[in-house]
Amino acid sequence: MSTSKGEANPSKGSYHHGDLREALVAAGLSILEEGGDPASLGLRETARRAGVSAMAPYRHFPDKDALLAAVAIVGFERLRAALEAADRGGAGREALYAQGAAYVAFACAQPGLFRLMFGGARSERPQALCEASAAAYAVLAERVATLVPGAAAADEALRSWAIVHGIAALVIDGLLGEAVRTDPQAAAALASRLLRLEPIPA
Repeated sequence: MSTSKGEANPSKGSYHHGDLREALVAAGLSILEEGGDPASLGLRETARRAGVSAMAPYRHFPDKDALLAAVAIVGFERLRAALEAADRGGAGREALYAQGAAYVAFACAQPGLFRLMFGGARSERPQALCEASAAAYAVLAERVATLVPGAAAADEALRSWAIVHGIAALVIDGLLGEAVRTDPQAAAALASRLLRLEPIPA
């Protein structure tokens, strides 16, 4: 479906049906990847970046929260892919450690997107966003289930997530040093080292 006159910037070309939504999500991702603040990401700026009128996004997103949810879904899909790739590279507990390192590296490489994914500003999370989040978490939970007896697996998966998410938050907030905050490989190495520490004896 072609856009009406004035909807698309001629220098950017016109969008066919379905392409505009993808272009707006891609614009949102681009803004975050360039260091944009998730709190200020909105329809007007993504429309400008995509080269369309300020009203064009409303064809696909009724409000800002709908756009943010769509961008966050892509984030969870990327995170799930990173965790799956890490898991395939190891076995047993080493695969779990690899997932943790990949999680922290993902946050370090894309801090704006990571903050958006786990931000609590939305009053209600859309079903598609909940499903994307659950699919990413399932990669961790399924690995934990191979290592821990059934009754304890859910709690252990939650504990493992809390640990790596806490490390990731400390890294991207710069509380573990600038060198780690700006280097995904260094962040992953730190996470890998911390995850391998033996628990303090009771």
